[in-house]
Amino acid sequence: MSAVTMETSAEQRLFRETNADFVSETAAIPAVRKLHKARQSFDRDWWSQATELGWTSLLVPEELGGGSASGEGVVDLASLAELLGSEVSPGPLNAVSVVLAGLTHPRAEGEHGAVIEAIMIGEKVATWVIAAPNRGWNPYEPSVTATRAGEEYILNGVAGPVEFAPDADLFLVTARSESGLVQLLVDAGAAGVTIESTGSVDLLRTFGNVTFSDVTSSSVIARGDAARAAVERQALIANLLQIAETVGGVGSVFDFTVQWGFDRYSFGRPLVSYQALKHRYADMKLWLEACRATLAAAVAAVQAESPDAPHLVSVAKSYVTERSVQIIQDCVQLHGGLGVTTEHNLHIYLRRAMLDRQLYGSPREHRQLVAQYIGL
Repeated sequence: MSAVTMETSAEQRLFRETNADFVSETAAIPAVRKLHKARQSFDRDWWSQATELGWTSLLVPEELGGGSASGEGVVDLASLAELLGSEVSPGPLNAVSVVLAGLTHPRAEGEHGAVIEAIMIGEKVATWVIAAPNRGWNPYEPSVTATRAGEEYILNGVAGPVEFAPDADLFLVTARSESGLVQLLVDAGAAGVTIESTGSVDLLRTFGNVTFSDVTSSSVIARGDAARAAVERQALIANLLQIAETVGGVGSVFDFTVQWGFDRYSFGRPLVSYQALKHRYADMKLWLEACRATLAAAVAAVQAESPDAPHLVSVAKSYVTERSVQIIQDCVQLHGGLGVTTEHNLHIYLRRAMLDRQLYGSPREHRQLVAQYIGL
């Protein structure tokens, strides 16, 4: 039973088992290597199959065609992200879920049912445009500006790096206007939109800088205080899914490293029998369980919409993403020369952990948020 998902019902167990079988058959490490060789980030047909399993419905209200196995969409989504992280699986689950969190926010304005449905069935891939190039993490100070022109807005500026920008069909753009924040939907192929692909340490995750030059949008999702509330929710979901993904990945790495210690012999003894290595494994196990505990607290807080949710998510992000890289790097060392080869899977996990460590705020930036919260 997962330490994160806290499954208590038959429906939750069935949901996880069904998805585990699907991921194992279609999105495990061999599939990751195959996609990387083909220079693909994910397969669209595969993503459509994944949406049929309910991956994109978990944060969407039932009246809009969504729903979750347990009635706790955030918990189920975190469980799914942990599962995908355990195999370093492909796909835009994180990016799409963040956009759906914004589109279905209680204070969102307008009717966007058709767009939500298109995203839910995998017909459209959407991502959040929020990052400001060469600046720290602050979702309330976007680099894109929005100038109101009647019922429309004119967007200008450069945002990036934007996750899955080269593969996206839709952008949920957070911009600043004279009256505060505004969130708008923009077609990735709209006139005035330019996407410049950028590099990524991850094998499959694509990124790009997105330039808006007098881009017109009349599809308003939220503005003012409503936009600020939606942005806060989106930031929580974005970080929570990355943390869950990271915990899943580091859990897998620790497990197969322990097994390696039992299987590998030195001077007639398994590696795990040496006291120095026992202490090292014990330290990593302690850190891993602490990662799971901080994530569990953050998941529960976001699900309950607790006032402490931003604080607990920042605690989890700062701790998990810092420790995870350290654990995986220790596991690389414990594998000896094999651990630094590309033939081994360790580097694939390390790449994903290093990427998640920096997105939507680094550990240092989230420690600063924790310090602000407690008045330091």
